[in-house]
Amino acid sequence: MTAAAGGLGGGGGGGATAGLAPDVVLSVRDLRTHFVSRRQTARSVDGVTFDLKRGETVAVVGESGSGKSVTSLSIMRLLADPGRIVAGEILHRDRKGVVRDLARASAREMRGLRGTEIAMIFQEPMTSLNPLFTVGDQIAEMILLHERIDRRAALERAGDMLELVEIPAARRRLHDYPHHMSGGMRQRVMIALALANTPSLLIADEPTTALDVTIQAQILDLLRRLQREMGMSILFITHNLGVVAEIAREVVVMYAGRVVEQAPVRDLFARPRHPYTEGLLACTPNASRDIGADGARRPLLPIPGSVPPITALPPGCTYAPRCAYAAPACTSTVPPLFTVAPAHLSRCLRTELL
Repeated sequence: MTAAAGGLGGGGGGGATAGLAPDVVLSVRDLRTHFVSRRQTARSVDGVTFDLKRGETVAVVGESGSGKSVTSLSIMRLLADPGRIVAGEILHRDRKGVVRDLARASAREMRGLRGTEIAMIFQEPMTSLNPLFTVGDQIAEMILLHERIDRRAALERAGDMLELVEIPAARRRLHDYPHHMSGGMRQRVMIALALANTPSLLIADEPTTALDVTIQAQILDLLRRLQREMGMSILFITHNLGVVAEIAREVVVMYAGRVVEQAPVRDLFARPRHPYTEGLLACTPNASRDIGADGARRPLLPIPGSVPPITALPPGCTYAPRCAYAAPACTSTVPPLFTVAPAHLSRCLRTELL
């Protein structure tokens, strides 16, 4: 077991972009995002590193409070005060091949990139859409912000986008308000809004959480189809490992602000190499696994305890208080990311037990 080379190195200056592979659209390197107040510091994202290649999907998984959404908001530079990116790089390659460090980009540069090169689907469509404007007006506004066309042409494009996301009678629905639509329809509007200017990178933050299983499957199918047609990369934020198996190529598992495991999706499901990932899989329903040899249904095994407050993390491995494999060294040493198999990283001192 060896420590991952270069995985947690500090972010550098302008020369850091030289190591960006030509097929990588997004490279997050040692990202650290803190919320600082007079009394305490919350290290919500603490040294996160991963790459996202062109046309592929990387899923970021973890419980509430693990730092998933703060990572996505850091990439978009949409952090609310007192949130700050204090270290690391967020390298993004646009369609023209220009590489920028989004962590150091100006507010003006970010306004030009949001919606055109990078777009985001937020968690709850009912609160993300403006209830005072029709869905057609909201999509048209996104188009008008970035393109020099008139309002009629923008509304025509908005209708095209609603058809693209398979909303029935799309042209008529342009004049509907968000509350006229079901949850699944509103989520499709959010996707149409995000893709209105054909971004190269889509960040989907829990896009199926509030939907029933049938609608969830439809949204996932839609995202896969649009990804193939548009060639975009997707960063998929979720707590649902069942969703990950359907959509992602690679999985980044986060716990208490840190990456604890990273692997290709098949490898991670076949043999998780961190106790937290093992626990997540054990409490995820699986029809083939949950029926024993005697035909009896096996109970799901919950992870004991809860995620510690980000302002009061335990010393050493932050998962140690909940871990069945914890040893004395786990409570005194913060483990690095170890390479445990090709392209498979784990932040655990006791991976040999898994």
